[in-house]
Amino acid sequence: MKQLLILSLVFSLLGCSGASQRSINYDAFGEYWYQGKAELNSYELEQYRYGEKRVGEAVLIFVTEDFWRDKQVLDEPQANESDAQKVLKLNMTKKFITGIYPYSMMLSVFTPVYDSIPAVKVTASVQEWCGQTYTQLKRNNGKYKAQLFSYFERESDQQLTLDAIPEDNLWTLLRLHPRQVPTGEVKLIPALLDQRLTHEQLEAEEATITIAPATESMAGFAATELQLLTVKYKAYPRTLHIFYTSAFPYQIAGWEEIRRLEGGKEEVSRATRKATMMIDYWTKNKNKFEPLRRKLKLDN
Repeated sequence: MKQLLILSLVFSLLGCSGASQRSINYDAFGEYWYQGKAELNSYELEQYRYGEKRVGEAVLIFVTEDFWRDKQVLDEPQANESDAQKVLKLNMTKKFITGIYPYSMMLSVFTPVYDSIPAVKVTASVQEWCGQTYTQLKRNNGKYKAQLFSYFERESDQQLTLDAIPEDNLWTLLRLHPRQVPTGEVKLIPALLDQRLTHEQLEAEEATITIAPATESMAGFAATELQLLTVKYKAYPRTLHIFYTSAFPYQIAGWEEIRRLEGGKEEVSRATRKATMMIDYWTKNKNKFEPLRRKLKLDN
């Protein structure tokens, strides 16, 4: 435990260089997040695609790691050690079947733990039998350089500059501490995976963010144990609800993604947590560890 607290202090000092420090209880944060393990969460997924509801699985993986400020990649040995920053990383995966062929989607978000700035990098990819797409946001001088690569002719390859906060950043800000989430009227970059499904133009959108006590139970949690984060866009046809525990470490019990259709109809995609586990999963890559997937209630 002493080593964890020392590590927390070291990275706190590093993180204060060049940016204001976040207001977080770092003793509690370090005790949970600096165990050398990741938090794995599996979810039962109901995902709308092509006008029909599909049943699948989602996984949220949260873990802290070292990230280079200049290259915005995972820490590997280099001369300038002071350039490393601690980030909370989210890897989100969604898998579901559409008729005969599968969809595999993945989102990654890298948010500084100590520097009080938004995510430094967000990436998303979608693979299905028609082809694949990839989107990347990299923070530079307070804005995001966006790169989109798609097999669709009308989208093709694009480069954009966006001055807004990524919606995808809200997941990691929430896990740092709910008070890190901006509320009220905010300009957001809509969720990258949603944008790949809707094929809407990627641009900054006006939205309202609210946090309030949940009024319904979810995933074994009573409503009194949960808070509800809501993102509602003014023009972009999307609303997001994230249900999370009101006490640290603010675990994600589930979420809803609502897409507004013409004529007032809505498609509501949902995810409800099945299981959770703290584990150094990167060391569990032998066949003998496959039973761990059953503990997470994963089918595929």
